[in-house]
Amino acid sequence: MSVGLFIPCYIDQFYPDVGIATLELLEQFGVKVDFPEGQTCCGQPMTNAGCVDDARPLAHRFLHLFKAYDYVVAPSASCVAMVRHHYESHLGNHPDYESLKVKTYELCEFLVEVLKVETLDLSFPYRVGLHESCHGLRELRMGQSSELVGTAFSKSRQLLELIDGLEITTLKRPDECCGFGGTFAVNQEAVSCMMGLDRVADHEQAETQVLTATDMSCLMHLDGLIRRQKKPIHVMHIAQILAGRKPAEVTA
Repeated sequence: MSVGLFIPCYIDQFYPDVGIATLELLEQFGVKVDFPEGQTCCGQPMTNAGCVDDARPLAHRFLHLFKAYDYVVAPSASCVAMVRHHYESHLGNHPDYESLKVKTYELCEFLVEVLKVETLDLSFPYRVGLHESCHGLRELRMGQSSELVGTAFSKSRQLLELIDGLEITTLKRPDECCGFGGTFAVNQEAVSCMMGLDRVADHEQAETQVLTATDMSCLMHLDGLIRRQKKPIHVMHIAQILAGRKPAEVTA
């Protein structure tokens, strides 16, 4: 299979190792990965801010760059949700959009649903807190959100449970929003920070050592609060854990 790797702009600019870890992880499973160098932002920030005319060319560019691949994979639930659920307003009835929509996957989705990963030769002897992002839960349905009745599941947790020595911590509110919300964190800074501090406090009571998620945007927000409060929690994207990275420093 051929996979087009989409790296969100904030990962490209601030957390390049997350993109590298994603590439390494896919290649470990024998996937042929290509990185189209002409890729840009998916257009989510502009769309959320109501700047639809500015976002539309980015959606068309995304389609042009990625339509030829068998799959499109990104280490970001929010960007994938943008493509699958919100590009319709930008691309309309474009004949290639339906195929793009069904072949675009978040990384953990791709590992579980397409590659059918059932074993991982990894050791990560830390207490890990999993942040289930809103886009992953409520738009991609990567896990069971608490407001719905049904069987509990989590594709991200399913992968973490394959890792030797990794203990997933128990949160009191396991699917609560971190408060980032893109431009919401700018427009409603005080509310955003209070929501984030609530999430950090939940991980503290659970004795989380390493906080992980499928969205580096959520982790960026939480990490800023953690560092300012000098909390003993290390932040890692789930791609880094699955690719065999170790936290630089963890308090026992």
